[in-house]
Amino acid sequence: MKVLFAAAEAAPFFKTGGLGDVVQALPKELVALGVDCRVVLPYFSKKIPDKFKYQLKDVTHFTFEVGGKAQYCGIKQLEYQGVVIYFIDNLTYFGRDSLYGYWDDGGRFGYFSLAAIEMLEVIDFIPDIIHCHDWHTAMIPALLVDKYHWKEPLQRIRKVLTIHNLRFQGIFPESILDTVFATGRNIFTEDGIKFYNQVNYLKGGINFSDRVTTVSPSYAEEIKTPEFGESLDGTLRYNDWKLSGIINGIDTTYYDPETDPHLKAPFSLADLKGKVANKMALQKELGLPDDEKIAMIGVVSRLTDQKGFQLLAEIGEELLQAQIQLVILGTGEPQYEQAFSTFESRHPEKCRAIIAFDEGLAQRIYAASDLFLMPSAFEPCGLSQMMAMHYGSLPVVHETGGLRDTVVPYNQYTESGTGFSFQRFDSYWVLAMINKALELYYDHPKIWRKLVKEAMSKDFSWNGPAKDYLALYTSLIADDA
Repeated sequence: MKVLFAAAEAAPFFKTGGLGDVVQALPKELVALGVDCRVVLPYFSKKIPDKFKYQLKDVTHFTFEVGGKAQYCGIKQLEYQGVVIYFIDNLTYFGRDSLYGYWDDGGRFGYFSLAAIEMLEVIDFIPDIIHCHDWHTAMIPALLVDKYHWKEPLQRIRKVLTIHNLRFQGIFPESILDTVFATGRNIFTEDGIKFYNQVNYLKGGINFSDRVTTVSPSYAEEIKTPEFGESLDGTLRYNDWKLSGIINGIDTTYYDPETDPHLKAPFSLADLKGKVANKMALQKELGLPDDEKIAMIGVVSRLTDQKGFQLLAEIGEELLQAQIQLVILGTGEPQYEQAFSTFESRHPEKCRAIIAFDEGLAQRIYAASDLFLMPSAFEPCGLSQMMAMHYGSLPVVHETGGLRDTVVPYNQYTESGTGFSFQRFDSYWVLAMINKALELYYDHPKIWRKLVKEAMSKDFSWNGPAKDYLALYTSLIADDA
C-alpha cells in the first residue's frame, strides 16, 4: 500500500503545534506496519535546522501553471526514521521567517496543494491514499475531483482528510479560484467549497474527501453541533457517514521518563524514586523553595482562551493560597502572560511563570509536577495530558474532546482513575476539582500513588492509532476493488 501524507509541518523539521508531532510520528508507525508511507511538506528554508539542510537531495525541478502563470517547483528529499520526506521548494512562497500569518497564505498553500499533485507523476509515485492534514492541504481532494479528474493515473487515488482543529479553515475571496487555481466554478457551490460567497479550503476537503477523521472520537461528535462546529456543523452533519475520530498517540520512545536526556533523574513505572528528584531539581532551577512533599501543579501550553486560561486567571489568587507550587510555561495572549507574571510577582515563593517556549523545560515540568492543569474550552485531542500521565503527573481537565477520551476521572469508590475532570466550563469547578485532587494528594498518599501508576501504565503510543488508520485505508482500497 502506498500512502502520501500532505501537511504544512512536521517535527523535527518545523512545527508550531500538535500537527507537527502527528505528521512526524504516524508515518513512522505506518512504515513499521508495512505501508510505503511518504510525506510531502513545504520547504521552509529559513526554519529547517541546518543539520537537515545538508542531508537534502535535489531530486528534480519543473514548472507548472499557477493562476495562468508558470511557477518553479523544486523537489528535495531526505529519509528520516525510515520515512521518505519530500519538500516542495519555492522561495517566493516558503522562504519566509514564519510558517503562517501572511496576507497571501491562500496563495502559498494553494500553490503547495497544486504542487503536491503535480509532483506525483514527475517523481513516479502515485499513492493509493493521499492523506491531507488541516486546511493547508484540504484543497487537494477538491482539486483531484475537479481540476485533475481527466488525468487517468490520478483517478484511483483515495482521499483522506484529518481535521486537527476545526477553528482554522482557510477562508479566502472567490477570486483565488482564478488567481491561484485557474479553474472554473464547478465546485463553487454550497456542497463544494462555497462559504458565504468565499472559498473555504477546509469545507472543500470535507466535501470531496472519501473519509474525514478528527483526532478524537468525542471531537468528531462535538463538531457536528453549533457549539463546536465553527459554522461548518451543517457540512459535517451532511458528511456524517464518512466522519470518524481516531485518537492521537505520542512518541513514547522520545517522551520516555526512563531515557529522557532533559531530566535530572530517570524514573519508571517500576521505580518512581526519580520523580521526587526531578521535582527538587526543578525547584532549584526555578528558585522555588525546596520541598519534596509540596504538591506541584504544572502548566505547559499556549496561553489562550481556547486553552481555558481565563479560568486560571480568575482563580489564580485563591489557588495560590493553597499549599502548592504553580509552574507555568508558555506564550500566548498578552492578558494571560501579564496575569500569570503578576501571580509570580505577588507569590514568588509559590509561583513561576516562564513566558517562553522551551522544550527541555517542558519535559522537566511534566516529570516534576504532581498535577497538570489543562482546562481547555475545547480540545480536538491534546497531547500534553498524555505526556503528563506518561510522566506520572495527574491531569486536571475539562471534559471535552480528546481530554474526555484519554483521562479516566478519579472514582472514589473504586479508588481508580488517571486524573481529575470537570464538566462545566467554569472557574468554580476548576478550583473545586484542584482542591479535591490536593486533598487526595495530602491525605491519601497510597491512593495517589496507585493513580500515578495507573496513569503511567496507559498505552499512549501510536501503535493502536496507526492500526486504526491502516484499517481505514484498507477499507477504502477494498471499496475501490
